Amino acid sequence: MFTGLVEEEGTVEKIERRRGSVFFTLRGKKKVRNLKINDSIAVNGTCLTVIRAGRMWFRVQAVEETLCKTNLGELREGDRVNLERPLSPGDRLGGHFVLGHVDGIGVVTRIQTRKSSWMFWFRVTRRLARYLIPVGSVAINGVSLTVASLRGNEFGISIIPHTMEVTTFGSLNVGDRVNIEFDMLGKYVERLLKARRR
Repeated sequence: MFTGLVEEEGTVEKIERRRGSVFFTLRGKKKVRNLKINDSIAVNGTCLTVIRAGRMWFRVQAVEETLCKTNLGELREGDRVNLERPLSPGDRLGGHFVLGHVDGIGVVTRIQTRKSSWMFWFRVTRRLARYLIPVGSVAINGVSLTVASLRGNEFGISIIPHTMEVTTFGSLNVGDRVNIEFDMLGKYVERLLKARRR
């Protein structure tokens, strides 16, 4: 369980592709030094398991199911990624409950510069758009955000300067694909209502 409050940006140091899987070696500066084998960590909002770890680096494996639902397969060596360790008992919940189970991919369609912030617009499929509500929670590349505007299968979120500085939002461009996880409450409600109609 995560909060969507990114702890630091990491760097993709090495990528190895084997039998449909991708092994990533990632390096960080602050929060990765205490990682151990079998620990969970969110990489761009995707919950992965640490399979090797050093003082300032760790290794994870993304298998076929993960690669087809996320943008991890598009990463290149040198790319920056958002990193967050899971919640510990007693931690403050500053964002929203994020599972690290990516629902699908969104595409950046517009970036509007404002006086003190930026408005990023994303397009998702119609199937995924049904989980969006005005001022509802959404995680984009692992960052907990609020839906500011909703138009069909496009939605806009407002990004403050601090978020631009401490996450990978500062390097996003129009056309980039991002990992999106919707609030789990809506998905549970949908599932329960479907079961009642049967």
